[in-house]
Amino acid sequence: MATTYDPSHPRYFDEKDLRSELTRVFDLCHGCRLCLHLCPSFPTLFNFIDARDGDVKGLTVGEQDRVIDECYQCKLCYNKCPYVPPHEWELDFPRLMMRANAVKKQSKRQSPSERIADQLLSRTDLLGSVSVRFSGLANRALSTESVLIRRSMEKLMGIASQRVLPPYAKQRFSQWFKSRMKPFIENRRAKAVVYPTCFIEYQEPAIGKDLVSVYEKNGIECSLPEGVKCCGAPWLHSGDVMQFKKAAEKNVMALVAQARMGNPIIVAQPTCAYVVKRDYPLYLQTKEAKDVAAATFDAAEFLMDVHRNRGGINLEFVGEVPESVTYHAPCHLQAQNVGFKSRDLLKLLGTKVTVVSKCSGIDGTWGYRKENYDLSMKVASGLVKAIEKSDGETMAGDCHLANTAITEETERKVFHPIQIVARAYGIKDEK
Repeated sequence: MATTYDPSHPRYFDEKDLRSELTRVFDLCHGCRLCLHLCPSFPTLFNFIDARDGDVKGLTVGEQDRVIDECYQCKLCYNKCPYVPPHEWELDFPRLMMRANAVKKQSKRQSPSERIADQLLSRTDLLGSVSVRFSGLANRALSTESVLIRRSMEKLMGIASQRVLPPYAKQRFSQWFKSRMKPFIENRRAKAVVYPTCFIEYQEPAIGKDLVSVYEKNGIECSLPEGVKCCGAPWLHSGDVMQFKKAAEKNVMALVAQARMGNPIIVAQPTCAYVVKRDYPLYLQTKEAKDVAAATFDAAEFLMDVHRNRGGINLEFVGEVPESVTYHAPCHLQAQNVGFKSRDLLKLLGTKVTVVSKCSGIDGTWGYRKENYDLSMKVASGLVKAIEKSDGETMAGDCHLANTAITEETERKVFHPIQIVARAYGIKDEK
C-alpha cells in the first residue's frame, strides 16, 4: 500500500493499491466523524460501515465507488481534518477521491455519457470561443426553456436538463481589454496580471471590467497575459491527469515571467485560484509552477493586501453603497485559507455584511451532471435556507457558478464583491 496523492508516484494508478488506501482512510474517517455534515460522501460512508458493525474491510467496490461519486471536491474536509500531512496518518480525503477518479479514467470504466460530458465540459476554451461568437443562438439553446435540446443534451452528454447554465457574453473580456482606452495611472503602487480564466473571459466579462476599474482607481496597473487558457480544473476533476498537466504547463509558462518580476497574478474565480495555487505545484512539481502559485491572489485578497500593507486603498465612496450585503463564501475560497477578504473589503464601504458559508452543490462540473442533480439540490437547500434567513439588501459571492445556482434557487441577482465596490466608487456598470 502506498499513501500517495502524488500523480507521479509509480502506484498512483494501481487500483489494488487504491482500494487498500480507501479502506485505510475510510476507517480513520469512521472513527473520527468530524466531517459528517460537510458533504454526502461522509454520511453515506458511515452508514455503510455502521451497517456492517464497523467492518470497513467488508465494503464492496460498489459502495466505495458511491462514496467517491458523492464527493464534489469542495475541499472543506481537508481544512477540518486533524490528520492531514504532515501527521503520521497522512490523510487527504479530497486528493484520495481525485486519485480514485483518475484511476477510473485510466481503467476506462466510465459510461459513454460520462466520457462525452467530460470532453464537452472540459474543453471550455473551444466551447467558449464558439458560444461567444454565436451567443444569442447558444444561450437560447442552453436555456432550460429549450426543452428538446436540453433533454437531448441530458441523454447524450449527461448534463441535467433542469440545471440552469451560465449564459455566454457577446464579447470576450480580452477583446474588451485590448480595445479599451488605457488610462494613465497616477501614483502607481503595483502592476497586476489579470488571469481571467474561462468564467470571466467568456461568460461574465463584467466582473473583469469592474476588477480592472477598481484596481486602476487604486493605482494598480493591469495587464493581460498572452497565451493563457482555462486553468484545467474540469480535466482534473474528471480524472484526466494528462490533459490537466498539459493545460497547467501551458499556463505556467505564460505566467512565470510576470511572477518572477514580482507582479501579482489575479484570479477572480475561487476554483481557478485554488487550482493555480495548490494543484499546479503538486501535479507539475516544477520551480516555475511554485513561483506562479506563490504570486497568485484572489481579487479581494490582493486589494486587502494593498490596503493593509501598501498604504491603503481609496476610501472615497461617492456612488451607491448598499446598507447590507449577504455574502456567500464559496467553498474553494474557504479552502485557500486566506480568510474572508471579500467580506473585509465590503465592510470598508460601511455596509453591514452577513456571511453565509454553505455549499451551493455545484463545485466545478459535479452539479451539472444528471446523476448528481437531485443530490446537488439537496446540498444547496442549506444555502438557500441560510440566505432566506439573512437580511441582506444585496447578494454577493465570488464564484460565478455558485452565483448562478443561487439565482436559480432564490431568483436573486448575485454580484461579485468587486462589482459592489465598483458601484460604490461611482464606476458605471459596463455591460
